[in-house]
Amino acid sequence: MNTFRYTSGNAFKIAIFLVFLIPSSDSVNFRVSRFSPEVTVILLKGDAVNYVGELQFNMVNYVCRVGQIIYNGRVPLWGSKPGKLADFTTHFSFTIDTQNRTTYGNGIAFFLAPVGFQIPPNSVGGFLGLFNTSTTDSNRSQIVSVEFDSFANPEWDPPYEHVGINKNSIKSLATFPWNRTAYQKNVPTKPTSAYRIFYKRTYRVPVPVPRTKEYREFDINDGNGNTGKKIGLIVGLTLSGCVLIAAAGVAFVVLRKYRERTFNKNNPEAANLTSINDDLERGAGPRRFSYQDLALATNNFSDERKLGEGGFGGVYKGYLIDLDIPIAVKKISRGSKQGKKQYVTEVKIISMLRHRNLVQLIGWCHDQGEFLLVYEFMPNGSLDYHLFGRRNPLSWTVRFKIALGLASALLYLHEEWEQCVVHRDIKSSNVMLDSSFNVKLGDFGLARLMDHELGPQTTGLAGTLGYLAPEYVTTGRASKESDVYSFGVVALEIATGRKSADKRFEKGLVAWVWDFYGTLLWNKGFHSIFASSTPIDLIV
Repeated sequence: MNTFRYTSGNAFKIAIFLVFLIPSSDSVNFRVSRFSPEVTVILLKGDAVNYVGELQFNMVNYVCRVGQIIYNGRVPLWGSKPGKLADFTTHFSFTIDTQNRTTYGNGIAFFLAPVGFQIPPNSVGGFLGLFNTSTTDSNRSQIVSVEFDSFANPEWDPPYEHVGINKNSIKSLATFPWNRTAYQKNVPTKPTSAYRIFYKRTYRVPVPVPRTKEYREFDINDGNGNTGKKIGLIVGLTLSGCVLIAAAGVAFVVLRKYRERTFNKNNPEAANLTSINDDLERGAGPRRFSYQDLALATNNFSDERKLGEGGFGGVYKGYLIDLDIPIAVKKISRGSKQGKKQYVTEVKIISMLRHRNLVQLIGWCHDQGEFLLVYEFMPNGSLDYHLFGRRNPLSWTVRFKIALGLASALLYLHEEWEQCVVHRDIKSSNVMLDSSFNVKLGDFGLARLMDHELGPQTTGLAGTLGYLAPEYVTTGRASKESDVYSFGVVALEIATGRKSADKRFEKGLVAWVWDFYGTLLWNKGFHSIFASSTPIDLIV
């Protein structure tokens, strides 16, 4: 039985892969890449629940709670031959989502324990759900664990984050300091960030294994909640088995790869989508949805749920029951090759970005010939609706807040992320507003990644007329500066309440404002919302 347990105030999701390598007649293996109520290989206990293809161990607003997932089977650690012990390999990935909370857990433990092991009372926190004051250091425990300790408890831990080997005690027999900066460059420390860690190390600890027992427990207890992590863990790897089976396996892989290469050569678009699937499913960010999930969430994409129509498809409001959140689903029109290209670009780029002023990509779907993107729902819609629609004019305070939020998003894209992201389509309709009118820049379908050291790159002309920088139009070379020009046009729209290009007027917004500049008619160009005492130099 394999148990993954979590105790803390952080949301925790996990996917696992486990193989026990003992003589071939006794081998046990299982792989769970997407959890659902139909999966019978595992049992859920405590607070653990299915969570749209993953598992939620407990909610972020609760502390000192425990959830378990248990492998529904027995795993003998002794082989059929006398003195033959099993070897095993395990891989698991998880996300710790604090939802901007400051609380975080004590760590993660991967452990082996006898059949029938129960959660000890009062074992949360630093005890990692394995021990309490009366069971630690007791021969009754019979637990071997590998712990990833993110919080130092002075009673039994060294004064630093570490990886430890434990036997029958919460106090480690051997520890190794875990210094995140040594394994990951440019690691954000914001609670909403997510990154990957790959860790591989071998430890040898003499542990007597009684022949009369079958061990079937594994445990995970949350680590540092300020980040999201992916850990590849390989413990005690020793490959064994039958040469014939290995040869058959190699032949199968070679044949499969040959067929994939042939198919991908003839279908480059399908190959690209397969690559995206593999990359994202290995990560700890947005997740894949089935088409049925999203059809159910949007009432089969009914017209009543439609929020708007873009150049390559419609956007629908939906609701995910399992996540208990409203969503916005962008559905690419069937047969739109350009729409599919933008879908691929958006999934690849925005899935790597984390910033408070960028729209959060919750998930994606390319299933049954459909291409869909799932975003957090923005109650206040897009900026253009408030500037040019029939709603009440925005106050100057809100307008200034919006301009500042958009500038913050651009600064992150251009300077603060590991690569420079040139958006290429900054306009008011791509500036989304949450319930507090905080900016969320979206639509990265035309975005391009560039090195910070390089100058403008020839990308081909893309974007929306009225927002394009003149030098970009003439050269086709996108740059940070062309993005900033587009930002300036949006800033003018915010200040004036007038569209960048409007058929009712002879001149575009930029030329119109330039004519007013430096004249006594300057203040007449600004939106009537502003009082005469508003300092004009603060607006632009």
